[in-house]
Amino acid sequence: MSPQIEFISETGSTNADLVARLAAGDRVPEDYWLVADRQSAGRGRQGRSWIDAPGNFMGSTVVRLNPADPAPATLSFVASLAVYETVLPGLPDPSALMLKWPNDVLLGGAKFCGLLLECERGHAVIGIGVNLCAAPAIMDRAVRSLSDMGPAPTRDAFAQALARQMTIEVQRWREFGAEPIVNRWKAAAHPVGTPLSVHDGQGNRLSGQFDGLLEDGALRLRMADGTSHVVHAGDVMLEEN
Repeated sequence: MSPQIEFISETGSTNADLVARLAAGDRVPEDYWLVADRQSAGRGRQGRSWIDAPGNFMGSTVVRLNPADPAPATLSFVASLAVYETVLPGLPDPSALMLKWPNDVLLGGAKFCGLLLECERGHAVIGIGVNLCAAPAIMDRAVRSLSDMGPAPTRDAFAQALARQMTIEVQRWREFGAEPIVNRWKAAAHPVGTPLSVHDGQGNRLSGQFDGLLEDGALRLRMADGTSHVVHAGDVMLEEN
């Protein structure tokens, strides 16, 4: 079945809309996407807002969670890879694209994509924002848009391509499990040994080196004393060597 994309002019948050529909008992089908021209209350991870701009992509989709499926948290890697594979063919310099734990996609070391994963009534709602033609300023972090690297696709063309790729990635996730997905993610991400700083949202900060992932997608951080620390949630900043 081909993805179904509903385009709307404006809403508060496409993720909030789909979560509310599921909570109300609506049967939102898999491969359905809600894409908005504008969002007045777009959301990112840990309660942050996602600032939109005309021509950028803001949309959400639904994945049904079955008992035999891999851990829902690994869908963040599925979504990251879907964005990565959608963007990669159009880049003049593919090496500029890199994945960062837990679900960031970086372009030339700067953030140009945000993802938000929420669960409701046996479904995962995945929101994706991509700076196609403009990069609204974000305090304390570098941002970029695809147009900074060359001609960017139109919003509608990008939506169609991303929806198709997401369908492929979800099918792979279901059929082969999370391990191949996580392995592909690691191949496109910062290498083992990369210095990282992790902020857990409660004001705590840990610094160490990237030491791979656990099967459930948790980050393994190698500390200066040689011990290993497992991080299940938090913001990661790449540090200079």
